[in-house]
Amino acid sequence: MTRFIFQRLGYGLLVLFGVVLVIFFLFNILPGDPARMMLGQRADSASVAAVRRDLGTDKPLYVQFVSYLNDLSPLSLHTLRPASGSFTYDTLKYGKPLLSLSAHNIMLAVKYPCLRQSYQTRRNVSELLIESFINTFILAIVAMAFALVVGISIGIVCALYKNSFIDRISLVFSVLGMSLPSFFAAILNAWIFAFVLSHFTHLNMTGSLYSVDDLGRGEYLDLKNLILPAFTLGIRPLAIIVELTRNSLLEVLSQDYIRTARAKGLSPRRIILKHALKNAMNPVVTAATGWLASLLAGAVFVEYIFDWKGIGLVIVNALDKYDFPVIMGAVLFISVILIIINMLADVLYGVIDPRVRIRT
Repeated sequence: MTRFIFQRLGYGLLVLFGVVLVIFFLFNILPGDPARMMLGQRADSASVAAVRRDLGTDKPLYVQFVSYLNDLSPLSLHTLRPASGSFTYDTLKYGKPLLSLSAHNIMLAVKYPCLRQSYQTRRNVSELLIESFINTFILAIVAMAFALVVGISIGIVCALYKNSFIDRISLVFSVLGMSLPSFFAAILNAWIFAFVLSHFTHLNMTGSLYSVDDLGRGEYLDLKNLILPAFTLGIRPLAIIVELTRNSLLEVLSQDYIRTARAKGLSPRRIILKHALKNAMNPVVTAATGWLASLLAGAVFVEYIFDWKGIGLVIVNALDKYDFPVIMGAVLFISVILIIINMLADVLYGVIDPRVRIRT
């Protein structure tokens, strides 16, 4: 099992390096001068040159890439500034080093990975993403929990009552849920539940996890704003989980050991929960981890329509302002989330089914 985990970790690190490579060179060959974006098109040449020097964009591309890797790495090398006698480690940029070792003119620092600073706000990108990710994380977990609990329950009922009215009507709703685009579902749900039925639901069309008090008493937790975006995000994974649970459970229920369990007189509930459901969960786990990864990556349209202050809304605003460090940091942040969730899914497969470890 340990070898299996380290093998998956190695694959994840290789994928992460490839993502870093693509992100850096893609955004550095795009048209546009960061210095001009920060200072405006009427800035003088001296100011533009100073900002380019500060950002490091005046250096060759391979030097910029090495510097970018140095920023991202938890282990970074820094040289001594001859003029000031201090190392090039910038505490405003990287934060206080966790550990540092120096010898001659070189310092090795252990630090948190740095995603650089926003061109527009001059804030660290890491802080912006962490603040917004908390809201996205809560939204994604609630949406996925709703999809799993309701989807598995409906899937079990459909498998037990195959070809019944419940089974057929759930199939219709599953097809509709899978084919309905997220942005259209968000607009439709906001219009129906927060506009037409607002007198009954008391829901807001837009709003985030925290709302501002009208009486000037600051922010307060407003959980009702979570209902519509979570429901909208959960519709598509719910539809897929219903079908996967139903089909996988029907296949498992046709196996010989299930017939043997029935012949021994075990109750249907015991057969389903103890014997059949566990073996039917592999495709559901695959779908759930994939959908959770995509939801954590930022449901851009849903967050934008409901004005949910998550990582998707940050990406939209950064694209609108050509804030490349925020976009690069967000893409890298999302990639790390996807890699971690896929690694955890592989480990979970290995726990559920030991044959997965043997095949790899």
